[in-house]
Amino acid sequence: MTDYAQFLSTLCKKQWERIGTKRRAGVAAPLFSLYSAQSIGVGELIDLTLLVDWCNLVGMSIIQLLPMNDVGFNFTPYDAESTFALEPMYLSLENLYNVTLEPFKNEIQVLREQFPCGANRVNYKIKQAKLTLLRKIFKTGQKGASAAFNKYMADNKFWLEDYAVYKVIKESANNSSWEYWKTGLKYRDKEVLEAFKKNNTEAIEFHMWLQWQVCKQFRTVKNYATSKGVLLLGDLPFLVSRDSADVWSHQDYFKLDLCSGAPPDMYFANGQRWGMPVYNWNAIALSGYEYIKERLKYANNFYDAFRIDHVVGMFRVWTISVSEPKETAGLNGKFEPMDQNLWESQGRRILSLMAAASTMLPCAEDLGVVPECSNRVLEEFGIPGIEVQRWTKYWQTSYDFKTPPDYRKNAIATVSTHDSSILCAWWEFEAGTIDEELFKRKCREADIFFEAVKAELFDLNNSFHGRLRWRHKINSSDLLLRVLGRGYDQARDIVNLYKESYDEKKKFWDYLQMGCKFGEKCSHDLIRLALEKVNNTAAIFSIQLLQDWLAVDCLFEYDSWNMRINFPGTVNDKNWSLVADMSLEDLAALPLNTVIRNILVKTQRI
Repeated sequence: MTDYAQFLSTLCKKQWERIGTKRRAGVAAPLFSLYSAQSIGVGELIDLTLLVDWCNLVGMSIIQLLPMNDVGFNFTPYDAESTFALEPMYLSLENLYNVTLEPFKNEIQVLREQFPCGANRVNYKIKQAKLTLLRKIFKTGQKGASAAFNKYMADNKFWLEDYAVYKVIKESANNSSWEYWKTGLKYRDKEVLEAFKKNNTEAIEFHMWLQWQVCKQFRTVKNYATSKGVLLLGDLPFLVSRDSADVWSHQDYFKLDLCSGAPPDMYFANGQRWGMPVYNWNAIALSGYEYIKERLKYANNFYDAFRIDHVVGMFRVWTISVSEPKETAGLNGKFEPMDQNLWESQGRRILSLMAAASTMLPCAEDLGVVPECSNRVLEEFGIPGIEVQRWTKYWQTSYDFKTPPDYRKNAIATVSTHDSSILCAWWEFEAGTIDEELFKRKCREADIFFEAVKAELFDLNNSFHGRLRWRHKINSSDLLLRVLGRGYDQARDIVNLYKESYDEKKKFWDYLQMGCKFGEKCSHDLIRLALEKVNNTAAIFSIQLLQDWLAVDCLFEYDSWNMRINFPGTVNDKNWSLVADMSLEDLAALPLNTVIRNILVKTQRI
């Protein structure tokens, strides 16, 4: 068995001592994708106790969630209105604390009938419907705050009132961004703000009461998970939405003349512009990093570990002037700090204080182009990164898939992420292909007429969803260059893309040691062996999407391409709305649970 004792000599020693340095397996599932027989319209916090029970049944001990913060009416988890406040839509109306529900039983039942669970996508109209009823329950409830509510408000004074005021102003301003509010409210003039609070006491208290209720229910889930030996892994995005209570109430902590993004690369010729403001680390440091510490202090109530989205932003972030035309995306930006010699020291400083600020184990999303100093610091600090099976290869040599012993110990191994296709869809539509738009762009750069070479290079009858599948006959770089009519130096990028993707399916088939005739279609055996392989890696954690676990036995009853949580770079109603095919009660009764448990026993994760 792999030895992980090295983690007890890292900066995160106390976290590893608390959770233990043992191999674990887990499931990644957004709460909006889950539901139980008791859910109203969307997965509810209390439903997570049933997921904990399922984990116990199959031998898993980690549940990974997407960000649980209040998304307003945007319903995008990584663009929340607060990095503290949690999403009230996930409240269970029947488990509200210190409330008499008898007068509202009929209305709760009407909501349940209006918003049944089990459809393929979430009907997000449930949020406004729930809030309307919650406001009614709050108004007709006990007058005078309880001692427990008073304590909650006192314990969370750093952020709670500012958040509630932000919400009420936003409601009164037709949900517009704080940057379009009247000057006194926009810039937090003390007299204007106090007058607003005085005139809106009940509405402000309502939002604080909602957060108290969410906290109570989430704490119940956390305590239950702990009692069952299951860890909760939360997701704390590094970047903060521009239109958020955080930015409005701490404008000096952000460089509002800049927004974050990514520089041009092979896949995005103009780079990317995300829009979130850049931290003003000097101002945050002057306050003793109180803002960062308070965020972690509150999250510590709910999680055993937390995922840092875009961890490389701790070291350096690509910045773009807000005055830059949006059509130039991330083209005209620069790294901050500009001096590469400062990247490591900045990352060390921020990650050190984050590790010291809570008992949660930090985990890092370190995909994409990662500066070398990031890998070194994560390893030294004992912060697990992420290894995605389809992208974990011996790059620049054989391009073969990396064998299980060669995975980082200090990692979470997975076959898919919330931003990727699930394993079945990758195998059928992406493995052995190249992105069409990327190939077109590389042709333009090499002065190659795309339409002239397209049919010769690619099997167009078996190319779908904007992916081009190489013809089998294009079996060497030399042949590729002859078809392109270019030398290696002129078509270097295309050759590299070819080496990365040609024969990828055959390589993966051999990697899994399928032991049968090659097949283009996905199968239960392929899914099972891929899951066995990823669980057999040296990575201390193996966490798979619920959809991939279910595909061991519940395959081909759905459109696998659309069975995904998010299509990055797109805005549509399919994103962040996927619902599981079955309730949590039905999940617990599936025959495949035995198959999953056997995989975890075989790979020593139980």
